[in-house]
Parts: sequence; C-alpha cells; structure tokens
Amino acid sequence: MGKPTGFMEFTRQIPTERAPLERLHDWNEFHLHLSSKELQTQGARCMDCGVPFCHTGTLISGMASGCPINNLIPEWNDLVYRGRWREALDRLHATNNFPEFTGRVCPAPCEGSCTLGIIEPPVTIKNIECSIIDHGFEEGWVVPHPPARRTGKKVAVVGSGPSGLACAAQLNSAGHSVTVYERADRIGGLLMYGIPNMKLDKATVQRRIDLMKAEGVTFVANTEIGKDLPARTLVEEFDAVVLCCGATKPRDLPIEGRTLKGIHFAMEFLHGNTKNLLDQYNNGAGHCPPISAAGLDVIVIGGGDTGTDCVGTSLRQKCKSLVQFEILPQPPLTRQADNPWPEWPKILRVDYGQAEAIARDGGDPRHYSILTKKFVGDENGRVKELHTVQVEWQNVNGRFIPVDVPGTEKVWPAQLVLLALGFLGPEDRIIEELALERDPRSNVKADYGKFATSVKGVFSAGDMRRGQSLVVWAINEGRAAARECDRYLMGETSLP
Repeated sequence: MGKPTGFMEFTRQIPTERAPLERLHDWNEFHLHLSSKELQTQGARCMDCGVPFCHTGTLISGMASGCPINNLIPEWNDLVYRGRWREALDRLHATNNFPEFTGRVCPAPCEGSCTLGIIEPPVTIKNIECSIIDHGFEEGWVVPHPPARRTGKKVAVVGSGPSGLACAAQLNSAGHSVTVYERADRIGGLLMYGIPNMKLDKATVQRRIDLMKAEGVTFVANTEIGKDLPARTLVEEFDAVVLCCGATKPRDLPIEGRTLKGIHFAMEFLHGNTKNLLDQYNNGAGHCPPISAAGLDVIVIGGGDTGTDCVGTSLRQKCKSLVQFEILPQPPLTRQADNPWPEWPKILRVDYGQAEAIARDGGDPRHYSILTKKFVGDENGRVKELHTVQVEWQNVNGRFIPVDVPGTEKVWPAQLVLLALGFLGPEDRIIEELALERDPRSNVKADYGKFATSVKGVFSAGDMRRGQSLVVWAINEGRAAARECDRYLMGETSLP
C-alpha cells in the first residue's frame, strides 16, 4: 500500500522523456527513469484502497480495466517505497514473464482503474514496473533458471511474439522441451519487428530471448509453418502444439486508386525499417529501408498505436510533411459521464509520435472525422494525392455510421500512404491445413480458459485466438494456454 498518507502528500511525477527534436536524429529509446528516491516517493502514493482495481484484469465496455496479467501492483509499489527492490522484482516476475516489454509499450489499463485516479492523477504504475525490471538487470538479479528436471514431453510453439514467448517460457519452466518456430529471420514477432526501436529497443528483446535460450528453449527462425514445414508434421512429431501466430491479416482500404504505387500496409513499412536498422547494426548491410519516407509528403491513415509508430518512423526518415487521418471524432480532454471509472479513460492523448510532429512541424498531425474517398496517381502510376471529406457520425436505425458533410471535400498531396487500419484476424495457411474450427470473426476457435482447438493436442493463444489486442493480453493468454497444455500433457498442472 505504500505510505498510508502518501497519496495526500505527494503528487504524480513521471520521468521526462528525451526531447522530441533531439530524439528525431536517432533510433534510440526515448524512455528515461526517475531516481530511486523519486520512485520510492511515487510508490508511496499507492493508497490503502481496500479493494484495488488496478490488478483486476477485467473487460468493461469492451476494453481492459486493470492489469490483464493480474500484476501484484500494490505489493511491489509498497516494496519499492520501502527500498526492497529485489523482493519487488520477485513479485513482478510472479505474474509477468516480460515486464521490460510491458513497462515500455503497455498503455497501462492498470492506471486507468487506479482507485486514486478517481480524485487525483493515478499512481505511476507503468514507470515503476519498468524501473523495477531495469534495476533488476542492472544489479544482475535476472539470470537463467532452467528447470530442475525434464518431463520427456515435447511441445512446438508457432510464433515468437509475446503470447508465444510467454507460453514457451512457462512450458519450459514445467520441464517440457519447447521449440519455438518463427517465420522471420529474427525471434520476437511483434516485439521485434512490429514495434519500432525507439519505443522498444531490440537489444532489450534479444536479452530476454537469450535468457530463454539459456533456460533450454529452442528457437527456429526463418521457418514458416505451413510453407517451409507442414503444420501436420508438428502435430505428428510433438506431444502438443500451441499456435500463437497473431492476427496478421491487415484491414485494407479498397477504394479507387488503391493499386497505385506508394500505398503500403503499416506493418510492411515498420518491419522493413526495423530489419534494415538491425542489419546495419549487426553487419553493416543495408543503407536505405525498402520503403522510405525521406523527402515525401506522408499520410498515415489510422489513429491507433500502429499509426503513431508510422508517424515516429516517418519523421526519423525525414519526411517532407506528415498528416494522420482518423475517421472517429476527436476524444474529449476529460472523462465523460458515459465513461466512468474504472473503465479505460477514452480521452485525448498525445503519444510520442504526435509530440515529435508538434515539435518539428508546429502542430498536431492528426485530423479527425475524416474519410478518404479515393487515391489519385501521377503518370508513372504512383500516388500523388488523396481526396477526403469530413464526416458526421449519425445514429441510423440504432447504428452509428459516418455521413459525408457536403462542402468539406479536400485534396491532400501524398507520395507515401501508410494504412494503419488494424487487423482482421489470423492468416489462413495453418488453419486450413489442420482444418481448425473458427469463430464468427475468423479467429481460431478455442475457449478462453481452455485454449484447446478442435484438433486434439493443438492449442491456440493470443491474437490468433482473441483477435487484435494488447501485448499484455497476449502474455495473459500465452501463460494460460501453457497451463492448459501442461494439464493436457501431465494430467495436472502446477503452473500459475
């Protein structure tokens, strides 16, 4: 609980990030830490609230309220306040395999449901979490823990994103021999190639992967299951298979001019840039990413985290201009009556990419309630402009739909368009080969809590099962699927 009166004595303080104009010149992380003394003060703000909602991990109005992996937040806040960092690390690792990831990229639903947040700014939970794990690595407390014995059971995990890694780590700790397959050339999935380096340094990802290797997990990269290796082979050669392939089928924008050159899905852009960056770091290869925003008018369509990552990446590639379209209205500055605590607060935020655009260009790049009507190309078949219209959201027969506002048509110059419109579900190859049953949204059908698919011995977790979601939900699912897979293999389980 921290200091009993701390929430009345101390104000919320978060570390200043590296200055936006400074960090635009490199790809290094922009996160900074508070001092240990300052963090102890922030831990002291965790109040004796009786029933803490910060670690409930429930869904309210379709969004996470509290921590989906049920982090023991009041406990490690109190331990940090008392300077007991080693114990805080142990409590953090009790529920979270990868706090160095969530402490950097999670939107912190825990803070949205912090009880103190009803009357004051919430406790800086995310920053304290990240500081605990980083302190643990600095002190040499985070070391490999291979299992004391092996069960003789073999498990294949397909996909090395957060759900796959969490599942592999848990199954390995239970003594099973785990092999993780990844189609990309580096392990890490979304963590490696879907999140830019300035938000999550790839050395941080590789450090955890190296730990898992030292604990006995086997990783196989450059191998696409269903293409390079039949999925059926895994079912036949392993005692169990866990599919954690993500929801990687992007949502398209099938309007006039879509086939013009210069229009790309966001992940294609982000993956190529990070791979090029890592290739330069590791062997000096590559100088220009396959898709570059350098000197171009860039338009990002989509207002979520992926859209923000496209903004930050385009700015670092030195784009000429940048705007970001969002079809929804601008969120309010404060909670509205229909969005009460402990729901996730649906308010206007300025993320790192927008802060950098404001610093460089003098204004927020986001434009709300705007719909792209068509793309227009030049004589070489490359996009040169977008035609848009403002929309109003109206209730038509119980459904809110966007309606064009006459007279608001506009033409925007663009030589690079990045589609960050979310994802529709998992790709089909493995699902079709194994004839797995799907749910109505095309995801693999596997009940939450059981994670078993329609094929015996095959489980599924993460975005492939639940649809596009947060990294922290992926970790939740990976851990839970490992528990059920262990139960299937051994008849019982001691995994949390």
